[in-house]
Amino acid sequence: MNDINPGASTDASSDDRTVALLTHLSGILFNFVVPLIVWLINKDKAEKAFLNDQAKEALNFNLTLLAIYIALQVLTAITLGLLGLLTVPLMFLLWIVSVIFYIIAGIKANNGERYRYPFAFRLIK
Repeated sequence: MNDINPGASTDASSDDRTVALLTHLSGILFNFVVPLIVWLINKDKAEKAFLNDQAKEALNFNLTLLAIYIALQVLTAITLGLLGLLTVPLMFLLWIVSVIFYIIAGIKANNGERYRYPFAFRLIK
C-alpha cells in the first residue's frame, strides 16, 4: 500500500479519483463535513484505500484549520477585539492559502496521486 509515499500513483478507479477531488474541494465551503462523511462511508472498504486515505487527509487538514480559526477567534475575544487588527487579516490569508492547497490536492487526487497537505495535525490515522 502507498500510505507512506505521498505523491505515489495509485490504481484507484476514475470514480474514486473524482470523489477524492470533490472531497478536497468541498473544504472551501463545507470545512470538515464532506471529508468526514466520505471517510466514514469508506473507512472499512479495502478496495477504497485511495479514497479513504484522501478523505482522512482532507479531514485532518480541515480539522487543523478549524482549530487555528478557533484559536485566532479566542485571541481576538480575550483582547476585546484589539488583536482583531492582526487576527482578521491572518484568517483571510489562511483562507486564501487553504483554497490554494485544496485546489492542488484536488488536482493531485484526480490524477490518482496521494496528496499530503504541508501542515496538518494527523488526528485521524
